[in-house]
Amino acid sequence: MKQLFSLLSLSVSVMSTLFAQTELDLINAVNLDSLSQTLQEFTGEVATSVGGNSVTILNRGQANNELAGDYLVEKFNAMDNLSVNTQAFNTNGRNIIATQLGKTNPNDIYIICAHYDTVADYCADDNASGTATVLEIARILSTQCMDNTLVYALWDEEEIGLRGANFYATQANNNGDNILGVLNIDMMGYDGDGDDDFDIDVRPIANSLAMKDDLVNLLSTYNFNLNVNVVNPGTTASDHARFWDQGFSAVLVGESWENSDQTPYYHSSADRLSTLDLPYFYELAKLIMSYMVTKASLVSVDNSLTVSSSTLTSNMNNASYQWVDCNTNLPLISEVSQSFSPTASGSYAVEVTVGSCTELSSCVDYTSLGSDTFKLNTIKIYPNPASSTLNIEHSLNEDLTLELFSLDGKKILQKVLTEKRSKLNISQFAQGTYFARLTQNKKVFSQKIVIGN
Repeated sequence: MKQLFSLLSLSVSVMSTLFAQTELDLINAVNLDSLSQTLQEFTGEVATSVGGNSVTILNRGQANNELAGDYLVEKFNAMDNLSVNTQAFNTNGRNIIATQLGKTNPNDIYIICAHYDTVADYCADDNASGTATVLEIARILSTQCMDNTLVYALWDEEEIGLRGANFYATQANNNGDNILGVLNIDMMGYDGDGDDDFDIDVRPIANSLAMKDDLVNLLSTYNFNLNVNVVNPGTTASDHARFWDQGFSAVLVGESWENSDQTPYYHSSADRLSTLDLPYFYELAKLIMSYMVTKASLVSVDNSLTVSSSTLTSNMNNASYQWVDCNTNLPLISEVSQSFSPTASGSYAVEVTVGSCTELSSCVDYTSLGSDTFKLNTIKIYPNPASSTLNIEHSLNEDLTLELFSLDGKKILQKVLTEKRSKLNISQFAQGTYFARLTQNKKVFSQKIVIGN
């Protein structure tokens, strides 16, 4: 939980509470701009960076997708709390696996997966759509503490016999892995008739029907604008089938082949981003997120703070604490109590540890210079991480001053924002972590920004 908000302490005692994120918060964190950017990069619509070099990933065919695999590895490696490995299963085949170990039940495993190989150039729907969704969910959930283990898996050689998934599932069965559910995504971006229908393919194997029921129930729980078709017996023409073969619970989620509403550009280079229904794609991505965050189960750590005129206090009792200087990202020596009294103006946060789970609070800009503060949600900075462009939106009636700082406190950019929606070109800055600060009179908003691929 590394989103940073800015508060100013008052000259009288007040309480400012910043709540830990809920399941709904995380569902709503799914970002269409982030999904679209990944889709463009992974289909070769725009150039991206791999290994520090500008590249275009145009084709992801079985013998021509090494660059795509390297891209995925770098994306996962830029995220928190993931163990990333490449699983070679033959001369050319390579699965990309990222594991987020559960804090309470590490042996209880849920898998979200998609294949990343293709049979033609571009192939946005099949299956950059699924790949981008796995990456987006990993981007969000990797910042959280979870009870159960999540595996973000991207399979190779699906198109020539489900080989990557078969290798993994067979090994998992042989190892006795306690896989409780496999949610496979394959083609989830096309809705030609605009009816918002999608398919869940399922068979009565292990607890697959219960997985289907959970997904259906989430539709009404969170009021998703989607209509479900349950296909039973479901298709065996995608990677989930290899988990059925090994006796694991699994379902396939995707666009409505059951109603013949699949992309007409299937397995061709005409399968482009421009042919997708992005609002439909976005809604399906949120549904899939809702399932994964529910099954992962958030560890209950209160990372909120109480702010008074002289003291910052963690609202989590019976925990371990480490106060941090947000401007340097360094711990404050000996400041390990539940409360902290700053001796100088600055930006501060606390790491709260309960058992093996550690979460970082929001940063608080602590100063006595004024009593005004921006209301939460009046300013948005996204995507985060960002690659080439940073979007800044606000609902204020005056210009804002933007300053961008490196971790060592050096100001690298200052710009006056005269529009409520601004796009900032950050492609000239090196990959790494920065602090964005927006000011208006004595009001301040700060956020940590990661610039990556």
